[in-house]
Amino acid sequence: MTDTHCPYCALQCAQTITPGGDDDAVAGQVVVEPRAFPTNAGGMCQKGWTSAELLRVPDRITTPLRRVPSTGSGSGGSSGSGGGFEEVSWDVALDDIAARVRAIGEQDGADAVAVFGGGGLTNEKAYQLGKFARLALRTRNIDYNGRFCMSSAAAAANRSLGVDRGLPFPLTDLADADAVVLFGSNLADTMPPAVQHLGGARERGGLVVIDPRRSATARLTDEGAGEHLQLVPGTDLVLALGLLHVVLAEGLADADYLAARVDGLDDVRRSVAEWWPERVAATTGVPETQLRRIARMLSAASPHRGGRGAFLLTGRGSEQHADGTDTVTAVINLALALGLVGAERGGYGAITGQGNGQGGREHGQKADQLPGYRMITDPAAREHVAAVWGVDPGTIPGPGVPAVELLTSLGQPGGPRALFVHGSNVLVSSPDAQVVRRRLEALDLLVVCDFVPSETALLADYILPVTQWAEEEGTMTGLEGRVLRRRRAVEPPAGVRSELEVFAELAARLDAPGTWSVEPREVYDELRRASAGGRADYAGISYDRLDAGEALYWPCPDEQHPGTPRLFADTFPTPSGRARMVAVRAVGPDEPLRAEAPVWLVTGRVLQHYQSGAQTRRVAKLNDSAPRAHVEINPVLAARIGLEGIDDVRITSKRGSIVAQARISADIRPDTVFVPFHFADEGMVNAVTNAATDPVSGMPEFKVCAVQIRREDA
Repeated sequence: MTDTHCPYCALQCAQTITPGGDDDAVAGQVVVEPRAFPTNAGGMCQKGWTSAELLRVPDRITTPLRRVPSTGSGSGGSSGSGGGFEEVSWDVALDDIAARVRAIGEQDGADAVAVFGGGGLTNEKAYQLGKFARLALRTRNIDYNGRFCMSSAAAAANRSLGVDRGLPFPLTDLADADAVVLFGSNLADTMPPAVQHLGGARERGGLVVIDPRRSATARLTDEGAGEHLQLVPGTDLVLALGLLHVVLAEGLADADYLAARVDGLDDVRRSVAEWWPERVAATTGVPETQLRRIARMLSAASPHRGGRGAFLLTGRGSEQHADGTDTVTAVINLALALGLVGAERGGYGAITGQGNGQGGREHGQKADQLPGYRMITDPAAREHVAAVWGVDPGTIPGPGVPAVELLTSLGQPGGPRALFVHGSNVLVSSPDAQVVRRRLEALDLLVVCDFVPSETALLADYILPVTQWAEEEGTMTGLEGRVLRRRRAVEPPAGVRSELEVFAELAARLDAPGTWSVEPREVYDELRRASAGGRADYAGISYDRLDAGEALYWPCPDEQHPGTPRLFADTFPTPSGRARMVAVRAVGPDEPLRAEAPVWLVTGRVLQHYQSGAQTRRVAKLNDSAPRAHVEINPVLAARIGLEGIDDVRITSKRGSIVAQARISADIRPDTVFVPFHFADEGMVNAVTNAATDPVSGMPEFKVCAVQIRREDA
């Protein structure tokens, strides 16, 4: 029996894994069970309970695969040109990949090779991937799928609070609060065990869910447990501005806290003055009386009014917009006005989605960052990391470009000609996905490390088989900034390698400077040194301390330090030591409704699936429950287009169209449809979504676009 954590979301539910014995009936079987841990309190969702199935999926890749070009292929790149795959040895694959990378670099420069990482990689792999890109490939072109997840919340927290840690407090702090407000988060479907932490707020009628859908989480507010604010899609920012308007206009703010700890109040006061409740109601569809009631409830729950506490939490529903950074900033402004940030009973936080979405963005996968959440343009940061790597600071490339810009530049004149993909299924998870498909197909070299043939992998020139969660050692960082141990419970199939081995082998072939250990503990100890003194300081968090059962949250600067479960109690890591309120302006969705596209499309998750579905669609118990994409549609809209039941419908935007099965439900607004984003082929909703991005964070506007909907047989 081995103690580890679930392979899926950032809640990182604690598990035990027990391999089957020698008996023929259980040989090769693996049993996964939950164990007690603060975030999941002994619970697991359907995905966790069935996670052992990932270890025996029938199409598991166990040997390197090389594309066999089809005869008579046309001009352009080689990736995805058909012809199927053939098995090759690791040496053949790595020798050829290295040779082709060298040739591309010699012809067009190091930036002609790019890297795309993932928020599910362990800290060790994320760290080594950033190092591999910058020292072995010598490219500035690296980014990762966390750009699609946490980038807006991170950008807002950094500029307002001085640091980005999704939850700057333990999740268990929510339990006794009088009020918890969820801006665009459907915890009941995405992180079901987390719902138990909302119990106190529900008992006191203080759970508030802001969502255009009456989601599973919104239904938790029924029978006096709270309120559901069913706003117009894309108006989250206006709603936050309106709540702050009421707090300031009615004298509900914590004046002492603001005077002692916050700058920028005057500018923000002026900026929210124009969002009086009646105007907010007309824009968002949230009644004026409800807006005032929520603002007053939050004030009453806040410590300065003697309440048990209030928490404001943002999720992707409010963040995945072209104004996502400003939306989160407005929520932080509201939390600061109420004196919640750093309070003993209250706070603001962003709910990280991917398993290592927190650690994955701290140690070098982002286009502009080095390990420890250091900025790559900071000379002191470059000098520190270069010393750990044993190189001259000048050899570290400068900042690259965010994910959408990187992906749309692939195969273009002056853009990257080769791409390495690790821990991401970019074809399904990127906005305007058909453009991404064309860009991947235009590459001269696409290398994908994965354990299953995802939709992206099937376009590759090489698929390299790598270990998965129960087969590897390492660390993950959960949604609270707590570092967790991932432990090997079973042996990987013969022929499968760790990505640390892949990096080391390619680095040797490319004559990369520095050392390239394949041992997770050694890589992690190097990460600790590289992060030391940075905002995300792991220097004091060792494997030995984690194995001894210590609960260690970064920053933790040395091995005598207890870690930092709660940030901001006394000061903020800003030059002044004070938080910054930042005035923001509501603009609205990038793409307005129009005659030929009169309906809003919003996207999200369902209980059975995770991310692009590359894993969960291979688990029969999950896929049988949700085998294809569906469209949630209000009865009024259904009647307007002639739907009578579960007909197939076609949704079309400027970018493309999909076909999915209709589900008529009063839980969605009449002007809105909802489609989950886990599916490929005809139900791949990201073929429709908008690639417009937030100018600060680079986050795409996944969560709202204008579409036409009709019956497929019409």
